[in-house]
Amino acid sequence: MDGVTAAQSRIAEIQQRFIPRAATSASSGWASAAAAAGLSGTDTDHATATGGTATGGTASEQGVVSAAMKYVGVPYRWGGTDPSTGLDCSGFTQLVYKNLGIDLPRTSSQQATTGQAVASLADARPGDLVFFDHSPSRPGVDHVGIYIGDHQMLAAPQEGETVKVQSVGHPTVIRRVLPAETSAAAATSTGASLAGVPYANLFTSAAARYGVDASLLAAVASQESGFDAGAVSAAGAQGLMQFMPATAKGLGVNPSDPASSVDGAARYLLQLTRELGSADLALAAYNAGPGNVRRYGGIPPFDETQNYVRAVMRKAEAYR
Repeated sequence: MDGVTAAQSRIAEIQQRFIPRAATSASSGWASAAAAAGLSGTDTDHATATGGTATGGTASEQGVVSAAMKYVGVPYRWGGTDPSTGLDCSGFTQLVYKNLGIDLPRTSSQQATTGQAVASLADARPGDLVFFDHSPSRPGVDHVGIYIGDHQMLAAPQEGETVKVQSVGHPTVIRRVLPAETSAAAATSTGASLAGVPYANLFTSAAARYGVDASLLAAVASQESGFDAGAVSAAGAQGLMQFMPATAKGLGVNPSDPASSVDGAARYLLQLTRELGSADLALAAYNAGPGNVRRYGGIPPFDETQNYVRAVMRKAEAYR
């Protein structure tokens, strides 16, 4: 029996045990069931009850599924973060990951900016967060669940329902928040494949200095200026990495000096990645500004920015 099948079997088992109790109208019925399951109503209890399955950077895909299964049958409660009284969708995902030593923001729209983007459901892995835009009255993400594989997810759906397994449908956004299993050295391009690329030595040295991806730096330079250190855009962006004067001044960058420009871009991309949680959002902020990324809860819906992120990521992959 594979991991996903085992997880689904265990979920079904738990559903049979708890759903009848959770469906009773008396809140005391659920409290009794929660107590029997060890859900005392304090986050601390859950954070220490993982039994060493996963902590910090060692959380596994199936570790997430296992941690999430214990909440099957918990009633949905808008704004809920306490499983003894109820959980809303983002309260559920936040609690599951907290138990694994990973902090997520409180709301689904904020959670949708964490981790790394997953291109499609075909690339999704158990433990990935799947996000939806269900409300036409307001733009952006408003629901989240945890993908468990086989086109299924665990989620706290809506008032009157409980945390349960359901079809994942068609997510608007998919994010991977589990730490990469490969080492940082393996995950970060050293720039060995940049032979023949203009300024390759600058990209490689900046990557080593700040722990960023040399291929990504080269891709940004290619997209921004076509490797032209003397480029000036119609908007006034300057140099190899196309810094606006105010941004260059804030970073202490001389945009007309390729070495200074690449060094500043590496520092800036590292800062944006740390602030926003992923390389694709950092690129979106490099193009459209971090304020717009925060405003829209992800890559802004501007054609220029959407195309920019896709182009840079495609070029970076080609350089690796």
